[in-house]
Amino acid sequence: MNFDFIIVGGSYAGMAAALQLARARRSVLVIDAGQRRNRFADSSHGFLTQDGNSPAAIAATAKAQFLAYPNLEWLDASAISAGKIDAGFQVNTEHHSYQAQRLILATGVTDQLPAIPGLTERWGKAVFHCPYCHGYELEQGPIGVIAASPLALHHALMLPDWGPTTLFTNQCFEPDTGQQAQLLARRVVIESAQVLHISGKADVHLNNGKVLQMAGLFTQPTTTVNSSLAQQLGCQFEQGPMGSFYSNQRQQRNDCTWRICLW
Repeated sequence: MNFDFIIVGGSYAGMAAALQLARARRSVLVIDAGQRRNRFADSSHGFLTQDGNSPAAIAATAKAQFLAYPNLEWLDASAISAGKIDAGFQVNTEHHSYQAQRLILATGVTDQLPAIPGLTERWGKAVFHCPYCHGYELEQGPIGVIAASPLALHHALMLPDWGPTTLFTNQCFEPDTGQQAQLLARRVVIESAQVLHISGKADVHLNNGKVLQMAGLFTQPTTTVNSSLAQQLGCQFEQGPMGSFYSNQRQQRNDCTWRICLW
């Protein structure tokens, strides 16, 4: 079946693209594997008209609204491969193939957390990465920053606005003299002992025997792109401090990449 656009990924970015294209009276197919990045969180905050609602409820409302457009179709499936054809692109699922003139990859990313026992189970519940999304709900209680990279400094300098903050350097990052002065000015406590595991709501167990009870924890995940479709289509990636990202260099563009949009 042929479409004007195929969108791979049906979370917020994919649905936002689909809605505008449907309103432009383009025929659109959304292929979605149902693995939203924010599925671990119980509620969303700072989103106008949706503050406090669950990410799943927000996504369901959006999906119901744009499926009212007759030129938009939704397919619950995983896109396993894609390739260039004369008319545009072909995307293959396990059982069928679909063609379109244009292809939008909105596959999202997966967060890779530090390998600390107890951290992954609390991701989105008591362990976070965005102070603006979750800091207010900690009710100005004690906040821990578990370092996974030098980006921990940015976290530690931001978070005192939401509560008294402890930076667990965890043998991953050691602030220099100037950085220590910045942290001191923000009244951040520096704890250099290694983090062994997390228990309770957000209790941090250290290798010096201390157990520090936190209202919530923040860390710096790295991300990996959820799908190999971009690589299959020849898109170039670069490595950044938070993981790989699409390299949008004009000299590397060809007829294929001009017609792909990555969200």
